[in-house]
Amino acid sequence: MVLLDVKNVSKRYKDTKALSNVNFSVKEGEFISIIGPSGAGKSTLLRCINRMIDANDGEIIFDGIDVLKLNKRDLRRLRTKIGMIFQHYNLVYRLSVIENVLHGRLGYKSKIDGIIGRYSEEEKEQALKILEDLGLGQQIYKRCDELSGGQKQRVGIARSLIQNPKMILCDEPIASLDPSSSKVIMDQLKDISVEKGITCLVNLHQVEVAIKYSDRIIGVNSGQVVFDGPSRELSSDTIYAIYGTEAGNLIVD
Repeated sequence: MVLLDVKNVSKRYKDTKALSNVNFSVKEGEFISIIGPSGAGKSTLLRCINRMIDANDGEIIFDGIDVLKLNKRDLRRLRTKIGMIFQHYNLVYRLSVIENVLHGRLGYKSKIDGIIGRYSEEEKEQALKILEDLGLGQQIYKRCDELSGGQKQRVGIARSLIQNPKMILCDEPIASLDPSSSKVIMDQLKDISVEKGITCLVNLHQVEVAIKYSDRIIGVNSGQVVFDGPSRELSSDTIYAIYGTEAGNLIVD
């Protein structure tokens, strides 16, 4: 079943076209990597899907709903189904790990409950279970500014999971991490997709990582999709089409 359908989506910033007639669909449970050089439009594309940025043209159909036509209240409700993981974590560092994770429930709360941080015992128990599953059981009450980069990103994953999402958007989730931490994060994202059936759409710059973990790869260059297919079909010629002169620095086994 198709969960996400992106149709002829374009985004302009004054005279610059960040996205140009982008088309692709995503099935439930797929793990898809979006690759391309810096400035290709990868982050803009993810942010258009959950309307952190408004596209200028096209349609974005998520779970049968046209995202671009929603008012603020309905968009807030829809976003509870779409988790978001950021390159620089986007955590509140003065708060504890569990407080940051519980922020993932804010989309379900009234404004007053959100301001005072009123969460149910069931929500707190769910947060604890997710943190334990992600190997953060000993860090639950630590401030987030005391954590390593890999631990911070796992908090970000936990925050998205407590939303009970149908899809998680990951914007360069390992770009700020060392190779060991990167492997942990990618392994956990893949497990989430396989075991929980949650669709993952991941922006990556590392071609070899995309090939290893993805069911499918979408290659973007200058705001346009230049490749869309199974990871096994990503050839050297295709990598050059996606990355241009940067392709010589990329290693693919």
